[in-house]
Amino acid sequence: MSQDKDLRADADAAEIARLLPAPERHPLPRAQHLHHKEQLMRHIDAENAEPTPATPARRLWRPAVLAPVAALAAGGILAASTLLASGDDTPAPHRARPAVALLTQISDAAGRSAELTVRDDQFAYTREKSQGAELASGKAVMEPLKESRTWLAQEPGPLKKLGVVERNGETLPINAELGDTKGTPEGFGRPTYHWLSTLPTDPDELLTYLYEKTPRFEGQERDQEVFDRIGSMLGGLVPPKTAAALYRAAAKIPGVTRAPDAHDAIGRTGVGIARDDTEFHTRTEWVFDRQDLTFLGSRSYLVEDSTYGKKGTLMSATAILDHAVVDKAGQEPSKTRQS
Repeated sequence: MSQDKDLRADADAAEIARLLPAPERHPLPRAQHLHHKEQLMRHIDAENAEPTPATPARRLWRPAVLAPVAALAAGGILAASTLLASGDDTPAPHRARPAVALLTQISDAAGRSAELTVRDDQFAYTREKSQGAELASGKAVMEPLKESRTWLAQEPGPLKKLGVVERNGETLPINAELGDTKGTPEGFGRPTYHWLSTLPTDPDELLTYLYEKTPRFEGQERDQEVFDRIGSMLGGLVPPKTAAALYRAAAKIPGVTRAPDAHDAIGRTGVGIARDDTEFHTRTEWVFDRQDLTFLGSRSYLVEDSTYGKKGTLMSATAILDHAVVDKAGQEPSKTRQS
């Protein structure tokens, strides 16, 4: 009898849940993937320990969405923002022209860089400082700025061990995604120097390729996805011709503008390129050195009030301190860029 009552109660609860309106969904603000952080945060395996209900995974801003009932879900869409964070109400076509000119200069500077010789048995080294917002509470709580060093394997693969990352005094492996028994090949999920060199160097062809191949996220503005994808490839080892094409392709994305007051995670100011995500109300900025136009870092912040915080709330920031090619994981380059 007790079991029958329990079954009826479960059925009643299910029927009530079906009749109630779906809970409001709040999209997680999505920004530039910050170099290879998307791959690192997804692949880092701390002693192969998986989160359990007693030890939930920490939620940082990600290319995903966060529902208020503490579950990951596909995001909804907020009302589109029509003005930039700077309050500039100049029509978009006139705003875009300075961005095109600046990206052309950055492209030319990148194209003059020296081509590297990178062997399949070597590693791409990156040292950076970064911070991201924790969203588990429903509000953006910025974590302290931390330095990390990564060594990413350049072997075409597919690989099960993609490299290592050192952060907070710990050295952790970067593994293929759980369930990926064959490993991760080079590509968007693991952009090796060799793979980057195979991308089209004609800006129009490259942009077409990026729109076709960039993975989609439900509720995400497509132009922003491609802008973010380009941003994920900046700051590391990129062949000069590919880098030049990426910047010229970025200039063709609608909504790209200049950011005169851009600065990176450690406060270095420079010339900036930005784009507002009108779906999730975040602005992503790329920061470049004023003198040689090298990529310094990036940041993202809210451009309108949201459930995560007020307009201007920082969501993420990075500063690239050094990158190089080394022969083995854990090895420091002989010369590093000053931070």
